[in-house]
Amino acid sequence: MKIGLDTNRYVDFCRGKEDVVKQVQEAERIYLPFVTLGELRAGFECGNSRTKNERALTRFLNSPRVRILYADGQTTHHYAKIYAQLRTQGTPIPTNDIWIAALMMQHDLPLATRDPHFDNISQLARV
Repeated sequence: MKIGLDTNRYVDFCRGKEDVVKQVQEAERIYLPFVTLGELRAGFECGNSRTKNERALTRFLNSPRVRILYADGQTTHHYAKIYAQLRTQGTPIPTNDIWIAALMMQHDLPLATRDPHFDNISQLARV
């Protein structure tokens, strides 16, 4: 299985949360949206273990099974559709999470997250 990781699930993985560790270990490929990468590094900058956290992230990113997903023109179309849908539904979510959802939908990937607001995007696969 291929999966995309939200920021909170990467943190859970690093903290050794058993179900997430198993999910990551069993994944054929793991995709990290560029937004997740930015959120993680922002957290590192504001925390007390920046160097340790950055080293762990670098090891993770150097795995041959891990890929970073970047936005392109097609991503912006997915973003716009999700944004409009959420606005029509009256269920806004954070902008960064719309970008993450757009990347997952563009690449037909399920998202590993524990944020319930992703439930507002019915066409987004979750694990």
